[in-house]
Amino acid sequence: MATTLTMAVPFPAHGPRYDETFPVLTGKEIDRLRRFGTLRCYADGEKLFETGKPGPGMFIVLSGHVAITQRDGIGHVTPVVEQGPGQFLAEIGQLSDRAALVDGVAEGEVETLLIPSAGVRSLLVAEADLGERIMRALILRRVSLIGTGAGGPVLIGSPASADVVRLQGFLSRNGYPHHLLDPASEQEASDLIARYASEAGGLPLVVCPDGAILHNPTEAVLARRLGMTDAPRQDFTYDVAVVGAGPAGLATAVYAASEGLSVVVLDARAFGGQAGASARIENYLGFPTGISGQALAGRAYVQAAKFGAEMLIPAVVKTLDCSRANGALGLELEDGGRVHARTVVVASGARYRRPAIADLARFEGRGIWYWASPIEARLCAGEEVILVGGGNSAGQGAVFLSAHAAKVRMMVRAAGLAESMSRYLIDRIAATPNIELMIQTEIVALEGAPDGGLEQVRWRDRGAGAEAEAPIRNVFLFVGADPATAWLDGCGVVVDKAGFIMTGPHCGGAGNRPAMPLESSVPGVFAVGDVRSGSVKRVGAAIGEGAQVVQALHGFLADSRSPSL
Repeated sequence: MATTLTMAVPFPAHGPRYDETFPVLTGKEIDRLRRFGTLRCYADGEKLFETGKPGPGMFIVLSGHVAITQRDGIGHVTPVVEQGPGQFLAEIGQLSDRAALVDGVAEGEVETLLIPSAGVRSLLVAEADLGERIMRALILRRVSLIGTGAGGPVLIGSPASADVVRLQGFLSRNGYPHHLLDPASEQEASDLIARYASEAGGLPLVVCPDGAILHNPTEAVLARRLGMTDAPRQDFTYDVAVVGAGPAGLATAVYAASEGLSVVVLDARAFGGQAGASARIENYLGFPTGISGQALAGRAYVQAAKFGAEMLIPAVVKTLDCSRANGALGLELEDGGRVHARTVVVASGARYRRPAIADLARFEGRGIWYWASPIEARLCAGEEVILVGGGNSAGQGAVFLSAHAAKVRMMVRAAGLAESMSRYLIDRIAATPNIELMIQTEIVALEGAPDGGLEQVRWRDRGAGAEAEAPIRNVFLFVGADPATAWLDGCGVVVDKAGFIMTGPHCGGAGNRPAMPLESSVPGVFAVGDVRSGSVKRVGAAIGEGAQVVQALHGFLADSRSPSL
């Protein structure tokens, strides 16, 4: 493919927050950081790091200049920024040895201080004031790359395609930059489809930064190709394995890793869990203007990485082996991998509940949605939509969608919202003119072409018994969730009638002693957040349990190392 140079610069020199994104360190500040790295020199034209390949860490430029460019795999090269003496080259991915999103090429002779990823994490903790400035810059750089779509794969397909939405959702939820080319409006996309779509796999096409073409890949295949995740470490036993990267799991990772425990976090899809899909959380302590679930989870993810927690996302845990045959618990992964840990914290949360509606599965991803992000909002712009549910998540979703859809029909089976929703959301829904609250109402039928998307919805007024229908192409279901605990079957973890994990002394005891708070019936297996029986289904409560469980982890690990045991 021919290489062309585009002029869409992600970081204009006089743009907002440029000085925070690309700060210049003083000589004294650089001297404070020398103990974390080593000197490295590069000749003119030599690459310091390359798109799609693991970066060696953070470079501090001592002399010379480095050109940062983005290469998208289809021949486009975008100038990003030029950095010189006193500036550092890195973004969030360099906290955990992830693949670089951009190229860095020496312009003339360049001398640098190279700080490996482990050293970057150390300096962020040891040099608090400098660490704050550096961390802010790393975050802002990733945010800017996401906003411009620079540095990442190119998706080629219709924006309305279920698989395009699936892949966009996966990349967006994981904070990974990408951009979409629509063959209906982009000749380049049409040409690539004509060249490659006849190969096995079909659409959408995904063009990786190294030029590799993937045909409608699974999330796991795409993540591996992009270097988003690593294989679990072999012949290593972690202190803590956290299953689930929602608020409870991320809080566990932050507090455990910050206290010196070796931590690995596994999640089947993305960090943030269900909370990560919330458009805006307004009753979380300390954020009076609210914060999106994605932003809150993203900060927690970076915080955990800062303290050295390893992230395996996506990684589907198939079973938990509690036999301790080698002295540790074992997590069997769907791809055949295995993780060993002395303790396991189950923070797998809950899976979206699917109401008993005929043909529901056929329309999932084609008009049936279980969350409301900007991707889904784009699909229903200017249209009428239905949202089913009466909890806080439903309320947040309805308010968010009302800014995009022509009308939001909010359907609940109950007689109102007061029993399940915070007052501030009830008042906001009442004050939003294009949200219609339909009480005691349920969907009874979905219609659409056999191979197409949703086209028509029929519903029933349970009080009057009357039915009505309308041409609606998008339905959002927020009807609760069931515990994600099936992977624990067979290992002895006691659950309640609904499938939530029992914890504490009343769960039957852990081995020869009463279970500690948040510990399950299996010694060393703990549960936090929504997956735990009796938990308060709130983000703040989940984070609190994630912090609380670390004390119990220390206690268990200390006891297990005692010579008397």
